[in-house]
Amino acid sequence: MRLTTKGRFAVTAMIDLALRQGKGPVTLSGISQRQAISLSYLEQLFGKLRRHEIVESIRGPGGGYSLARVASEVTVADIIIAVDEPLDATQCGGKENCHGVDLASGTRCMTHELWATLNEKMVDYLDSVSLQDLVDREIQKHPEQHVVVMHRSHATVETH
Repeated sequence: MRLTTKGRFAVTAMIDLALRQGKGPVTLSGISQRQAISLSYLEQLFGKLRRHEIVESIRGPGGGYSLARVASEVTVADIIIAVDEPLDATQCGGKENCHGVDLASGTRCMTHELWATLNEKMVDYLDSVSLQDLVDREIQKHPEQHVVVMHRSHATVETH
C-alpha cells in the first residue's frame, strides 16, 4: 500500500478546514501555519479538491476555502482519490502482470488476490469514515479548544 504524504496532508488539511466551517472562508496560509504543510503543496492539493467539488474557493479580500458539501457527506476515500493518491497494495498496480510485462509469464503472482482483497477492504474502510467523523474525534481529543459561550436566548459553540 502506498499512502504517501499527499493523501495524509490532504486529509489533515480537510480536517483543519472542516473544524473552521461556519466562520467564513479558511485561508491556505492559515492551514499551512497550523499544520506545518507547505503553502505551495496545499495550493496543489486544494486545486484538485476543488476540481472534485469537495471544496470551493472564495476570491478576494477575506477569501479562502470552504467545504462544497457538508462534512458528513465527504469520505476519506473521496479526499484521497481526489488528490490522485493510489490505494493499491498489489505489486503490479492492479494491472495483473505481477511477474512483469516483459516476461512470458506476465501473469498474476500467487498473492495477487490477497493484495487485491486488501485494496477492496481499504477502500471500503476509508469510504466508511466521513470527514465529520474525523472532526468529531478531533473535538473529543481537544475539548478545551471548544468553549460554550452563553447569550441571553441561546448557547453557541465557538472553536478557538
